[in-house]
Amino acid sequence: MRQLKRGGLYPLILAGGSGTRFWPLSRKARPKQLLALGGKKALIVETVERLRGLAPVGAISIACGAIHARQIRRLLPALPGANLLVEPVARNTAPAIAWAALRVLQRDPDGVLMVLPSDHHVRDPARFRTLLRQAAELCADGTLCTLGIEPTGPETGYGYLELGAELGGGARVVKAFVEKPDLEKARRYLASGNYLWNGGIFVFRADAVLAEIRRQLPELALLLDQMAPAIGTPRERKVVERLFPRAPNVSIDYGIMEHARHVATLPADVGWSDLGSFGALSQVKRADAQGNITEGLCLAIDAHRNIAVARDRPIVLLGVDDLVVVDAGDILLVVPRGRDQDVRLAVAELAKRGLEKLL
Repeated sequence: MRQLKRGGLYPLILAGGSGTRFWPLSRKARPKQLLALGGKKALIVETVERLRGLAPVGAISIACGAIHARQIRRLLPALPGANLLVEPVARNTAPAIAWAALRVLQRDPDGVLMVLPSDHHVRDPARFRTLLRQAAELCADGTLCTLGIEPTGPETGYGYLELGAELGGGARVVKAFVEKPDLEKARRYLASGNYLWNGGIFVFRADAVLAEIRRQLPELALLLDQMAPAIGTPRERKVVERLFPRAPNVSIDYGIMEHARHVATLPADVGWSDLGSFGALSQVKRADAQGNITEGLCLAIDAHRNIAVARDRPIVLLGVDDLVVVDAGDILLVVPRGRDQDVRLAVAELAKRGLEKLL
């Protein structure tokens, strides 16, 4: 196995999402990754800070849309401006990762790209960094690696990794990427002990992932060939703005990882949460004696297992149970706790009625 050069780790943080699951706190112009949900800092700031000691800030890149670029620069002033990959249009994750891989390859032919979501919570950053280093060693021979999240329940909202042969050091071959299952399948996966959640965390040599793109996504590879001479030059931005919109709209999972020749995973028990809904705040915030999780000035009287977020005015919960109440200033959300994932229905209805200012 080839030894990695020092300074060869290059994290790429994907911040192009505009998720609606934390609406009305999250909006098109202020998506989840820019919110402080797990602690006092925005999730994207926490993502960068948990890389401390793994890679210098000058090696970290962030892919985002133009609408969020200014806010990210303000949140992360130490990040070099050139390390912000502002996508001209949204084209899912594969084109953004390919662009970043070109940049790493131009900078370091042996460079390892680490692809990380910007809006997840990790309770054990030290263990997380250890696993990323181990993954970098695992992929030194061209293997594409992913960190698989050890399941804590029969979750139907995640894709799964089916495990194959053992590779040593806890690593396993990824036999298959499995789509989000129904509840019965998810229970079988959990009982078998042979599946991990796909957390969207990938580690691979830049040249290896580009080789897989050439093999599996020839349309994207042709665009990359045209982009490559401009990478690292003053022409890069103009060339990317011209070519990137022609890229296929495809995820790295579907476009590359599912059919790559050599894929391995490391099980990651790091206290991970994708914070996929208001209900997930129970994984990162402490409840009171009545089981309520609150933020801001909230008063709970004979109220149990509620989640309440008060931003501009107090919230009083009296004699109610299992509610999510979110006051975002211009709009108030009240939903049963078991249906907090359905806030997307409200977003869709507001869009249908032309109430764009609330989205």
